[in-house]
Amino acid sequence: MLLPARAQASSSLKLTSWNMDWLTLRPANDHALPADAPTRTAADFAALRHYASRLHSDVLAFEEVDSLEAARLVFPPEEYDLYITPDHITQRVGLAIRRDAGLTVTMNPEVTALNIPQPGRHYPLRGGMDVTLHRGASSLRLLVVHLKTGCWAQPLTAKKRACSLLYQQFHVIEDWILDRLDDGTPFAILGDFNRRLTPADPLMQALQSDANLTLTTAGFTSPCRRGGELFIDHVLLGNRAREWFIPGSLRVMTFRNVGKELTLSDHCPVSIQMKLP
Repeated sequence: MLLPARAQASSSLKLTSWNMDWLTLRPANDHALPADAPTRTAADFAALRHYASRLHSDVLAFEEVDSLEAARLVFPPEEYDLYITPDHITQRVGLAIRRDAGLTVTMNPEVTALNIPQPGRHYPLRGGMDVTLHRGASSLRLLVVHLKTGCWAQPLTAKKRACSLLYQQFHVIEDWILDRLDDGTPFAILGDFNRRLTPADPLMQALQSDANLTLTTAGFTSPCRRGGELFIDHVLLGNRAREWFIPGSLRVMTFRNVGKELTLSDHCPVSIQMKLP
């Protein structure tokens, strides 16, 4: 099991991905939500805020968040700068960046190509958030993603609709990586990939055929939920960001001693540490 990380040197940077499971302030009967979407109480938001404080991540990529208003109840604005995609959907991606992390942010155009059109479908896919972080002379480009669910480990020959959409999204990511190879910027792609990526996975191998990448979750299973499952939340590193990764720093925050009356998330936060020059 992966245990909580000890604090690293102040020059390190903690990156986290956390799918927050339909985090919204909408009522349970809202037409924009599926019937099984959780309805959060004030106690739920307080517990989520407690875990976010314990996590103390410098840069946290979140998924499945409906609005900045909902995000602020977990990441207080006096501690975090918050960013969210402008998509008109209830499952958006975004970033919470600690104000004391010494980072400045450049917003790049949203990667809207990840939201592949699905005529007649009620729930659209998500675009990707593209930002560049700056600390001193160092820059790190981030792509925050939440990809199509339902194609966990199928081969490239799979005919499932979910797989077809996911494979198209990976082509979009592949193009984004090729652009980063051209400009030479250190980069990280993080979020909910909805894919059990391993070095042997054909989608991971397709990306690796274009660029040398570090899959920080490779070789580990997640202690989240039942435990022992392969990760679907990942952090991928490329260009010089691979050199900045602190080996052995992968951590998963699990929710312990949470009463049945609380609803937190069906995903656990996944974090790594990097040391920027």
